[in-house]
Amino acid sequence: MELSLFNRKSDYVWEIAPQGGMHVPAVIFASRELIKAMDDKVYQQVTNVARLPGIVKASYAMPDAHWGYGFPIGGVAAFDPDEGGVVSAGGVGFDISCGVRCLHTGLTFEDLKPLQTRLADTLYRRIPAGLGSTGQLRLSEKEMDSMLAGGAAWAVQRGYGHPEDLERIEERGQMRGGKTSAVSAQAKKRQRDEMGTLGSGNHYLEVQRVAEVFDQAVAKAYEVRENDIVVSIHCGSRGLGHQIGTEFLKEMAVAAKSYAISLPDRELACAPINSEIGQRYLGAMRAAINCALANRQILTQLAREAFGEVFSEAKMPLLYDVSHNTCKVEEHEVDGKRRQLFVHRKGATRAFGPGHPDLPAALMGAGQPVLIGGSMGTSSYILAGTASGMEQAFGSACHGAGRAMSRHEAMKKWSGRQVVDDLAARGILIRSPSMRGIAEEAPGAYKDVSEVVDAAERAGLASKVARLEPLVCVKG
Repeated sequence: MELSLFNRKSDYVWEIAPQGGMHVPAVIFASRELIKAMDDKVYQQVTNVARLPGIVKASYAMPDAHWGYGFPIGGVAAFDPDEGGVVSAGGVGFDISCGVRCLHTGLTFEDLKPLQTRLADTLYRRIPAGLGSTGQLRLSEKEMDSMLAGGAAWAVQRGYGHPEDLERIEERGQMRGGKTSAVSAQAKKRQRDEMGTLGSGNHYLEVQRVAEVFDQAVAKAYEVRENDIVVSIHCGSRGLGHQIGTEFLKEMAVAAKSYAISLPDRELACAPINSEIGQRYLGAMRAAINCALANRQILTQLAREAFGEVFSEAKMPLLYDVSHNTCKVEEHEVDGKRRQLFVHRKGATRAFGPGHPDLPAALMGAGQPVLIGGSMGTSSYILAGTASGMEQAFGSACHGAGRAMSRHEAMKKWSGRQVVDDLAARGILIRSPSMRGIAEEAPGAYKDVSEVVDAAERAGLASKVARLEPLVCVKG
């Protein structure tokens, strides 16, 4: 994008003044280099979001922003229902509550290295991955409804994990307000066999070494030490979330005129928060959040069992679990007043600062862990939410590296076998049922995650705590 399109507020904050029907400014958090590398559609989409009814303060894009459906991926926007604010299925995305969970293992790199190959094979055997992958569970209609209402708490009750896990999960593992009646029969059908599966695309389970610690005090609160082995799980609500997104986008697009909503882009289909469609979507979306939380909880138990098979001494308590495709009701201060807002984060991570009441007591002094996944074969990061981030973008940060090219382009440039061999030569073991999927997710298809994280920190959205290096990756 051209820098002349923006008013530079600082080296890492770029603003587009309201114009052409924008109710609020648009703001992109990025370095000069990241801004220039972003495609022009990010500019169009972040300004289009600023035209939606009831938007508050600004339309934001994170440093990893790239083109998405309606909202840019990396987009954040908050809406006030008392000012005609809307909820947008495109502002949440298709993979509802896709997120990252990080587990301690109690192991060090020296413990892992001699058994790295055996662990990779064991995890691949135990963790269902890939397009259309199915798990060990087949849910009845009654159990499906219980899962959609109960989230990770439902999974724990059925033996997948421990009650103490719930304290370290966003919403304590259970999103209130999920309405199973708002979830279609087709969405439930698609999910019946997919619980406890990674799926495809950029989803993965990765074994990582803590390679570098930046903030010793926060790292101590997080119980993260250099050379520790951790496990990150990145996945979401699978077919159920995609079906909900597809259905409500169509319904909202048709209904927009009846609500006198003029859409700058049909992909921004939305409905007033207080409308019948808006409330029905929120109920279905919250149920999908519970689906994603339950899915990651089941995968956690499968990972623990795999580690137990290889390392009988492995202990795997949860550091944190946070989503990056949601719409949540949150209280934020705007113009000196506390307001209840519906905060959309699409490809953006919640990043609450120190002292926030939604954080577990053990983490409240340090701020929320913000889990940033890199591209395959590159570093990931643990960040911490900050007070300045709460003021700037409703307590939000980036969620990953962000794509630099399409999957189709990546397929033309790399072969899956080439990527696997190159990473193996670097000591990183990849296990996947799809060589095509590996090519699509080649490291070079993404931005440099270190640049993205650096921009987020310098913009004041979150602070760096630790850098993680991959050792084993199971992906679809």
